[in-house]
Amino acid sequence: MKKRIGVVLSGCGVYDGSEIHEAVLTLLYLDKAGAKAICMAPDMEFDTVNHLSQEKTGETRNTLTESARIARGEIKNIKDVKSSDLDAIIFPGGFGAAKNLSNFAEKGPDAVVHSEVKRILDEMVSENKPVGAICIAPATIAKALSEKKPEVTIGSDQATASGIEGAGGKHFVCTVDEIHVDQKNKIVTTPAYMLGPGIQDIAIGIEKLVNQVISMA
Repeated sequence: MKKRIGVVLSGCGVYDGSEIHEAVLTLLYLDKAGAKAICMAPDMEFDTVNHLSQEKTGETRNTLTESARIARGEIKNIKDVKSSDLDAIIFPGGFGAAKNLSNFAEKGPDAVVHSEVKRILDEMVSENKPVGAICIAPATIAKALSEKKPEVTIGSDQATASGIEGAGGKHFVCTVDEIHVDQKNKIVTTPAYMLGPGIQDIAIGIEKLVNQVISMA
């Protein structure tokens, strides 16, 4: 029986949604490990960014529709997914993880987490099921699970680390090829493009994260 691993997406593109390299590497390593990826995203509108100029376009797009591009159409609305459907869950990074899944990018420690994201995280942790988070996504995890005092890493950026600690998490410095494992809460995190510099570098940490999450599931 394949382990069922949720992959929570937040759009399509680093500046306003999921970081595509991180999302695809997550899906690749899940497949290589023999797990079944269950992609999901919230159904919401978000402000888009021109990825060539990195300027806001003034347009809005739908997170679920955009995430379906990465998932090749195989995706669920997160509100329709319960923890009983999953053995573990992983959150790739990209600014969407801190703009759409929560508003940490804007509010920092005062962020509000999307209600369905918080629900699924609360369910997973209460059932002792592992959670993985990549790049900036650990900030949203830290806020959503603040009462658990989760241990996470986003690498070594002091401003973001301070925001995470202000949100109720505990930050640990890691290099791009490392993971941090919160054994108590079963949370696994890696810096990826918070450090970079390139796809072969982030791949090392992401593969470790995926394998660790699967081993804990």
